[in-house]
Amino acid sequence: MDELDIHPRILTAVKRAHLNKLEDILIFSALELERRTKLSSSDVSVLKRAVAELIPKPVRVTALALHSHSVPDDLKIRKLTTGCPVLDKFLSGGIMSRGITEITGISASGKTQLCLQLGLTAQLPCSQGGLKGGAVYICTEDAFPNKRLYQMMQHFRKNTSASMGNTAQLSDSIFVEHVADVDGLHHCISRKLPVLLSRGAVKLVIIDSVAALFRCEFEAGQMVHRAKSIGTLGSCLHKLSAKFNIPVVCVNQVSDSFSEGASGKVVPALGLTWSNYVTTRLMLSRLTGILSVSGQNTGKPTPNVLRNIEILFSPHLPNMSCDFIIDQEGVKGIG
Repeated sequence: MDELDIHPRILTAVKRAHLNKLEDILIFSALELERRTKLSSSDVSVLKRAVAELIPKPVRVTALALHSHSVPDDLKIRKLTTGCPVLDKFLSGGIMSRGITEITGISASGKTQLCLQLGLTAQLPCSQGGLKGGAVYICTEDAFPNKRLYQMMQHFRKNTSASMGNTAQLSDSIFVEHVADVDGLHHCISRKLPVLLSRGAVKLVIIDSVAALFRCEFEAGQMVHRAKSIGTLGSCLHKLSAKFNIPVVCVNQVSDSFSEGASGKVVPALGLTWSNYVTTRLMLSRLTGILSVSGQNTGKPTPNVLRNIEILFSPHLPNMSCDFIIDQEGVKGIG
């Protein structure tokens, strides 16, 4: 309040009415402020105008500026590379830096593998499709796969430029947090994560998985409370993504669907409540085919399980699919 450029008489009347926050001035109507502060209508109008000018406002951006990319860096929508040219072309450049990207699918379809690879590619320079920052990996189910990450880092460091540093430097940029309940997840997202993001060292947030805690803590009669908790989580993640211009990747489980009478069909868990917060949804699945790929060291053909990634919905991508495999180096798309 002391920063307001108004007459001291008006400021004294405002403090006498116990209006200590700028939000209080904008919430109340002019008549209500006149009654509380005993000020005239002209004084209240001056007060409201001064408060409105003091509150920070978002930067105005035109459509032409967005098209010509002449906007501030924090407003540019960037793409995080997946580390595979085939998948990058399939996703039109990679994972968007705005909104929530969901990776769902059955067990052992490659969800965690793709997330680990994104945690490494986020450390690449911006010129190579990275974000030049670390990643936060929030685990809610199993323990963090350290051995698999170390195996992928060995190949990742060899396949990228020498500026990436050694394996220890790559692992130091991935911050791991294990969460055991819904309250702990909310505390991590709303309290711990903003502090870490404000330092600028983290450019990617991964939750593996978002459905595990909500499926086990809430009973059948607590669907309303579960929906509110999911809404709070989704809203908080969107705010962090917009404020810091970072991608948020959430792994989701699947549930069997019997609505159409077809057996074997699965749908993402958490229902419509969570779907309303998802920006891009990717469905991973295992196929029956086996693809033989020549090993990098031995040169002999190695059998790999064929998998598929499908775009269920996205604001900038059509509904299509792409096959991929997982080897020692990581996730690789099949052209």
